[in-house]
Amino acid sequence: MVLCQGGEAAAVPVTGGKEPEVPLREEDGAGSGQPCLCPAPGAEAVAAEDHGVCACCSGLSWRRCCKAPGTKKKAACPGLGLFYTVLSAFLFSVASLFLKKIEDVHSVEVSAFRCVFQMAFVLPGLIYYKTGFLGPKGKRIVLFFRGFLGSSAMILLYYAFQVMPLADATVITFSSPVFTSLLAWIFLKEKYSVWDFVFTLFAITGVILIARPPFLFGSRVAGIEGSYTDHLKGTIAAIASTVSAALTFVILRKVGKSVHYFLSIWYYAVIGLIGCVIALFVMNEWRLPYCGKDRVLLILIGLLGLGGQIFLTKALQIEKAGPVAIMKTMDVVFAFILQIIFLNHLPTWWTVGGALCVVASSSGTAIRKWRQSLKKAKQNEI
Repeated sequence: MVLCQGGEAAAVPVTGGKEPEVPLREEDGAGSGQPCLCPAPGAEAVAAEDHGVCACCSGLSWRRCCKAPGTKKKAACPGLGLFYTVLSAFLFSVASLFLKKIEDVHSVEVSAFRCVFQMAFVLPGLIYYKTGFLGPKGKRIVLFFRGFLGSSAMILLYYAFQVMPLADATVITFSSPVFTSLLAWIFLKEKYSVWDFVFTLFAITGVILIARPPFLFGSRVAGIEGSYTDHLKGTIAAIASTVSAALTFVILRKVGKSVHYFLSIWYYAVIGLIGCVIALFVMNEWRLPYCGKDRVLLILIGLLGLGGQIFLTKALQIEKAGPVAIMKTMDVVFAFILQIIFLNHLPTWWTVGGALCVVASSSGTAIRKWRQSLKKAKQNEI
C-alpha cells in the first residue's frame, strides 16, 4: 500500500513482509487454545507452591499464574493501535511537507539520505538476530527485486512530491492496495472478485480526476501547481511509484515469513543507496545543501520517516490490519491540511473528488480483506 512512503509502508510492506512478533504477556497465557498446565487448586496446587513455578506462563510463580485464583487480566488500552496509525500518518505527512520545502536538493539525493538512515537503523538488528547481510541463497534474487522495486518507488514518490501538489501525490499513492490486489491475482493466482474490479475502477477514476489529462478536460487546466508538464511528470512518477510499491507487496507475500523483515529492509536501503549514488553522478546532481535549513530538513525527513515506520509497525503489532489500513487514510487528510496551511495552495474540487474516489477504493479493499480474514478465522475455530 500505500502505502506508503515509497513502498514501505503500507501494509506489513512498511516492515519488510513479516508480521512483527508480539511477545507473550502474562495476561495472554490463556486463550491460545492450548491446555493449561497449571496445577488445579488443592493438593496439586500445594505442590506447585513448593516448586513456585507455572508451566503455562513461562516459569512465572504460581501466585502470578494466568489461571491462579483471583488473578485479573490487565485491560489493553483501547484504540492504542489506531492512535499509533494516526501518529504514523502525521509523521509521514510532515516529512513530505519538508520535502516540498527543500529548494536546492534533488529528490534522488533526498532518497539517498533516507536510505542511509534506514541502514543505520537496520544494521544493529541484523547483527542482533544474526541474519547475515545476504540472506538465504535461494531468496537473494527475490530480495534484490524487492530492494530495487521498493527503492524505485521511494525515489519516484519523492520526485512526485517535489513537482506536483502534496495532496495530489499522496492521494495517488493510496491506490496501491487496489493495484496490489490486481497484481496478486495475475502473479499469485489470488482471488479477484467483482468488488475488486469495482474498487480498481474507483481508483483509476480518482487518478484521472487528479491528473486531468487535456484530451478529457481541455487544454486549459485550472488549479495546477506550476506548469502542466511538471504536473503530468509528477502524476506519471506517482503512478509508477504506486505500481512499484504494489509489486513490492506481491514479492513480500511470495517470500512470506521465510526471510526476516530486517533483512528485507536492509536490501531496500542498500540497493536504494547504490542506485541513488549512481543516478546522482550520472545526472551530476550530487552536492551538499547550500544552506543550513536544507541540511536540517534532510535530517528531519530521515528521522520522521523512520519514526512513521516504527509507529506503523507498533500499530500492526497490537491492531488488526483492516482498521489500520482504513485509519491510514488520515495521510490524505493531513496532506490537504498541511498543503493549505503551509504551502498556501487550495486543492481544486477535481482533487477533492479524486481523493474521495481513491480513499473509498482503498478503504473498501481494506474492509473486504478484513472481513475475509475474520471469516477465515471463524472457520478455523470451528
